[in-house]
Amino acid sequence: MTLLDRLRWLLITSGGLGTSPFAPGTVGTLGGVVLAVTLQWLLPQHTLLAWGIAAAVLFAWGCGQSAFVARTWPKEDPGQFVLDEVVGYLVTILTCALLRGHLPGPMAHTAAFFAFRFFDVAKIQPARKLEDLPGAVGIMADDQMAGLYAGVSLWLLLPLLGW
Repeated sequence: MTLLDRLRWLLITSGGLGTSPFAPGTVGTLGGVVLAVTLQWLLPQHTLLAWGIAAAVLFAWGCGQSAFVARTWPKEDPGQFVLDEVVGYLVTILTCALLRGHLPGPMAHTAAFFAFRFFDVAKIQPARKLEDLPGAVGIMADDQMAGLYAGVSLWLLLPLLGW
């Protein structure tokens, strides 16, 4: 494996989290939580912009990884590919923060993790249909729709919980 392929593997598996033998998508989502919290801590005045740029760049890059994924893993949507979960979490927390008008605290990040996982597994239309897009685009796109569903749901739910 070339150095470039090793870097691709690290990003796609979220530093190896996607190789978890138990629930790799859930474990891989933790990479998104770590990225979001780190950006929020490092760039408190520019967090939303940082989340948006990170999500856009990682989404575009991930969509372009079809050939690497096809030659690295024999499955159409391999469990090790968790970059989609990382970006999906960023979409969740960004959507929620934009709609609520303020940055999330620890409880909101926790709620975002569980909301995103719920909607990612539930695959409510059109998320399920987006999986049919070719290659890595299909792997990435459905999770972004799940992130939108989760972010809007949190916007509606968190005020009811007093968060």
